[in-house]
Amino acid sequence: KYCTTLKEQHSRASMMLQLPLVMTVQMDLVLLLVSVLAFWTRLSQLSYPNAVVFDEVYYGQFVSLYMKRVFFIDDSGPPLGHMILALGAYLGGFDGNFVWNRIGAEYPSSVNVWSLRLLPALCGALCVPLVYLLTLELKFSHLSALGAALLLLLENSLIVQSRFMLLESVLIFFVLLAVFSYLRFHNAPSWYGWLLLSGASCAAAIGVKYMGVFSHLLLLGVASLHTWTMIGDRTLNVCLQCVCRVVCLLVVPVLLYVFWFYIHLSILNRSGPHDQLMSSAFQASLQGGLSRITQGQPLEVAYGSQVTLRSSASQPIPCWLHSHKANYPIRYENGRGSSHQQQVTCYPFKDVNNWWIIKDPSRQELVVSSPPRPIRHGDVIQLVHGMTSRFLNSHDVAAPMSPHAQEISGYIDFNVSMPAQNLWRVVISNRDSESEVWKTILSEVRLVHVNTSAVLKLSGVSLPDWGFRQLEVVAEKLFKAHSSSLGWTVEEHRYGTSEEQKEREAELHSPTHIDVDRKISFWAKFLELQWKMLTVKQEDSEHKYSSAPLEWITMETNIAYWLHPTTNAQIHLIGNPVSWGVANLCLMAYQLLAAVYLLRRRRGFKDLPDGVWSQFVCLGCVCVGGWLVNFVPFLLMEKTLFLYHYLPAQCYLYLLSPALLEHAHTHLSATHRRALCMCLSAGLLSVFLSYRNFCPLTYGSPELSANQLQALKWRDTWDILYRRH
Repeated sequence: KYCTTLKEQHSRASMMLQLPLVMTVQMDLVLLLVSVLAFWTRLSQLSYPNAVVFDEVYYGQFVSLYMKRVFFIDDSGPPLGHMILALGAYLGGFDGNFVWNRIGAEYPSSVNVWSLRLLPALCGALCVPLVYLLTLELKFSHLSALGAALLLLLENSLIVQSRFMLLESVLIFFVLLAVFSYLRFHNAPSWYGWLLLSGASCAAAIGVKYMGVFSHLLLLGVASLHTWTMIGDRTLNVCLQCVCRVVCLLVVPVLLYVFWFYIHLSILNRSGPHDQLMSSAFQASLQGGLSRITQGQPLEVAYGSQVTLRSSASQPIPCWLHSHKANYPIRYENGRGSSHQQQVTCYPFKDVNNWWIIKDPSRQELVVSSPPRPIRHGDVIQLVHGMTSRFLNSHDVAAPMSPHAQEISGYIDFNVSMPAQNLWRVVISNRDSESEVWKTILSEVRLVHVNTSAVLKLSGVSLPDWGFRQLEVVAEKLFKAHSSSLGWTVEEHRYGTSEEQKEREAELHSPTHIDVDRKISFWAKFLELQWKMLTVKQEDSEHKYSSAPLEWITMETNIAYWLHPTTNAQIHLIGNPVSWGVANLCLMAYQLLAAVYLLRRRRGFKDLPDGVWSQFVCLGCVCVGGWLVNFVPFLLMEKTLFLYHYLPAQCYLYLLSPALLEHAHTHLSATHRRALCMCLSAGLLSVFLSYRNFCPLTYGSPELSANQLQALKWRDTWDILYRRH
């Protein structure tokens, strides 16, 4: 008995020793293999070429601004993508001092090119295993998953787009991760971490480019269909399920989207080249620039204040209310007459002639009393031009360029029957959020002409040479209630102390010195920046390599990304033509097959069991739906478009193709299956050979002769460059 006890103790001790040492690992070797190949195709020789490639010249400017913490606006998308690129630059020790002024410019040795391109390349490589896993979540076989992974692996355009400091590979990665995470949750709904990851990935995709919204809407549509089906299951807590989906797929993406901007604005706290597009309050919150000028200004505008008035409109260009010693011509070119009084314009530069003095109509003083008497909403004022002492005036005379509106002038008494009409009522537009008191920078005011009820407005039209090409200012009675061209903001402000004109002119040239804190909240900055990004668009110009969406389907266009300055080595954005063709054929085949199935089911013939039919429908919703939402919107856009805009849609087709072929293989006879397998083998070999054929244009090496490059021009519309030596 004693021996038995010893044996049992020894056995237990042995088990205790073995348990920490025992490990079971299950590894999908196929997934591992395609992952290794993906990293090899995307990361090998990543520093070549050691020169600026295509849109690196665009994104590089923003990376440099991040390194210097200088504020900027990019109307093409939210800031997360730029921050990811900037992170790669930061990890490589980039200081932001490289000048991104032209494509093909050589990077100096101080710039770590590999680090600049690393994160997009990693995202591009991770897309390959993601597609493999996503196909499995669509409940297709490992063979189909391998096919989808190989199509992405051997897609030349995706390789090119991944190997440079560009954002499409980052966008595609987050889109695929969002779809995969959601399907993983749908197939195993016990763990909500996948649903949360899906929502976070949607937010990241939108944060990289607004194109991410398309896939987010697709995911919301699929989730809505699944939720509708789930409502009929009485074993589930439907309310809890719905709340979790709303929180993870709607609330979390919104919060994260705002969070990207919080980081963006926290980093970029210095004045930069795009300040003028923002409001005075926003500019004053940045270090340097306007904040240096306005630091210490009085907060409340009072009678006797000396101010500059900036138009709230950022189009056509930010400008300030201005006057100068020049009169309107007696007659304009079209024969209409004017008041011949002093011109009042809007001037897009800082100038001493932008200063105005706010006067109390009941008093003669042009200085601030002690204590100051602040101006409130509804008060009537006069505006006196600081350098010429002319009163801001309007009357029933047509404006020079906008005859439907009234002329604005600096009043001159010519002893004619045209008395002064220089009273203006102050209307503070944002008094509900700020105050009834007119405040520097914070208050947006409208100046309403007392005699005619017209509102001082920037028309945006440039005056002729007699007006020095400055912008026209008018008084208009018929206007849009919320037009930004009606608003004005006090930007620079001081309390006037000089009555004499000479002393006052000297005072207008002197800096202010009273300390007042005027920080604005993050939410105010976020909303303003968001509005500017959505409304202030850069002028689109025609580009040599721009293309129409319908040209993408058949790949009638390419983009030359880089050309060696002395040899024929070059890099082009060209897709794998064989893969492209297979994807298009599968798209048409799915649509035709779906139409046949639907018609036959309508007639009462169920060719597919319910489980297989659900799988087929899910495939269409995700893949065909993904292609549609990422392609159709571009047909409606009026902007310069390029082939790379089609790449997210193309990825959905690469998901569709192997799965559809598996579906066809399953429902064919044995003879037809063998024929299909032979065709698939030949097709896969063709995909690989096509990839190898275009590798010199994908990686920029080896250098090809002019004849070899000519042979790669499979379409007459492709623009492949070569030198004949």
